[in-house]
Amino acid sequence: MLYSLYQTAADVMLPMRLWATAAGQTLAGGGDLDSLRAAGAMCEMLSRARLTHRRPSFGIDAVEVGNQRVPVREEEVHATPFGTLLRFAKEGVGPQPRVLVVAPLSGHFATLLRDTVRVLLPDHDVHITDWANARDVGIWEGRFGFDEYVEHLIRFLEAMGPGAHLVAVCQPCVQALAAAAVMAEDDNPCQPRSMTLMAGPIDCRINPTKVNDLATGKPISWFEQNLITRVPLRYPGATRRVYPGFLQLTAFMSMNAERHLKAQVDLYKALAKGDEAQARTIRDFYDEYFAVLDMTAEFYLETVQWVFQEFRLARGELDWKGRRVTPKAIRRTALFTVEGERDDICALGQTVAAHDLCTGLRPYRKKHYMQAGVGHYGVFSGRRWAGQIYPLVRNTILANE
Repeated sequence: MLYSLYQTAADVMLPMRLWATAAGQTLAGGGDLDSLRAAGAMCEMLSRARLTHRRPSFGIDAVEVGNQRVPVREEEVHATPFGTLLRFAKEGVGPQPRVLVVAPLSGHFATLLRDTVRVLLPDHDVHITDWANARDVGIWEGRFGFDEYVEHLIRFLEAMGPGAHLVAVCQPCVQALAAAAVMAEDDNPCQPRSMTLMAGPIDCRINPTKVNDLATGKPISWFEQNLITRVPLRYPGATRRVYPGFLQLTAFMSMNAERHLKAQVDLYKALAKGDEAQARTIRDFYDEYFAVLDMTAEFYLETVQWVFQEFRLARGELDWKGRRVTPKAIRRTALFTVEGERDDICALGQTVAAHDLCTGLRPYRKKHYMQAGVGHYGVFSGRRWAGQIYPLVRNTILANE
């Protein structure tokens, strides 16, 4: 019912958005009069009042390697109905350290890590977990929960072969650590050589944020009854139970409503002034931010309950497919954790907690870094990621090649 109401509202708004797009294009060709630019800006704001549900392009066609600019092509290495192991293949470049970037499955597509990938690419053979939109996956494909996510990481690392490295961003740090622990206990030859966990909720009992308070403020039954809905019949995943991406986006935006409102006002002002550079910066961010995907109900509910309510990994109570996950089994995978000083999603202390769990690692194989002056997204995108955090990630990978 909830999804159908959302879809009906989107359908009703479609003619108005189309009209606003056409009017804006007409006004844009009418000259430099302030009044025309202001009217055109208003039309663009109306046309942008929507969400999209298809993955944007990574848009990485070439990269600088040494003194050469080399072409980049996206290559599917391994695919399932729920996700693809995507490689950014560089033409004419010799062997480089292989890295699996583990993208969050939290309402946005893997393209949210575009900047993470772009910075890693010159020095590494980069792969990424490209998760599917659950509303496009038929119910006959079965379930996709916490266990299946971990299983995908193991299968992806096996597809990459021995000697790969793992870089997990945000929410999947828990699943990445679980996958590494299972592979270590099984003495899997494809267990990662190093594991970088960035701004992830390893132990949410430490310095709880608004996100943590929201998760613990209601029983899991409330989340299931109020946030889970079925995909409408018009989509391939019809009748699948999902946590819709539009609800996750609403929750994220409500936590920083003033900041998002100011950004929209700034976009209007930039458009009205003809400041294309500023407008493009804001536009590009929200084009990505408003591209949402649905999560399967089982993955969302298990993540909320196991990670954010019961803290199973931190308490040593997490099971994978009926077997206990034991991080102390990790002995050959070097651990590097990164946190942001101003992170209001995964607070200081939540990620570095992984060090206390990985007791089988020698001290020299464990490192931690706190980046001053950045929030959550600044850990894996932007100037400080590229200039201060990435060199440490690169050194961790090189030291374990």
